[in-house]
Amino acid sequence: MQRHPNLVPLSHEHKRLLFVCRYLKTDAAPYEGFPLETQAKLEYMVKIFQEVMVPHIQKEDYLFELCRGYHPEIDIMLDELLDEHRTISGMYSALVDSADVVKDMDTLARSLEAHIRKEERVAFEKLQELLPDVMDQINFENS
Repeated sequence: MQRHPNLVPLSHEHKRLLFVCRYLKTDAAPYEGFPLETQAKLEYMVKIFQEVMVPHIQKEDYLFELCRGYHPEIDIMLDELLDEHRTISGMYSALVDSADVVKDMDTLARSLEAHIRKEERVAFEKLQELLPDVMDQINFENS
């Protein structure tokens, strides 16, 4: 199914975040122009989380609130996704005190990747299918 135009900005952000996930994994291939040192990776991740991830989660929270209350199945799915947002945010915050930053960045990257894939492959598809009128109401500039 083609992505609803109002969800396209989130999908573009997902694509950028998936790159970060690949870059942060312990088995990541070197990317030209991106440092391999742990501290540099951590600094890059902090920058992307502040610039992309925080506003992205705010947009999704707004979207999920608009979609709540129409279908019990969707409400359950949204609760799971919101729990994952909290878990991923907690993992990010915990990196400050991490005893093994490399391992914890890898775990965060894998969790975030699985979350994004669930949103793209399951949640967005279901929202488009079951709530087309709500999708038409989305306006992230007012969120």
